[in-house]
Amino acid sequence: MQLNIKAFALSWGILWGASLFILTWWLILLEGSSGDPTFIGRFYIGYNISPSGSILGLLWGFVDGTIGGLIFGWIYNFLARKFSTEKKNI
Repeated sequence: MQLNIKAFALSWGILWGASLFILTWWLILLEGSSGDPTFIGRFYIGYNISPSGSILGLLWGFVDGTIGGLIFGWIYNFLARKFSTEKKNI
């Protein structure tokens, strides 16, 4: 079975971006907006626990998730083709 790489990458981008956005707002509601740099902020430039940081996290997460989904989908399809047990028509 092959994956649709574009759909897989897009879905992972949306999932990771939305997760980071929701997590940031969860922390804002529980602890308040601090603006302090975080561990994730070391990788995602400009990200912090603030409303503007949540938007940056959404954008960075979408880009990062899309690239990760693209790479994973490509590797999956490569391995699926290589180890396929279906008979190929020649």
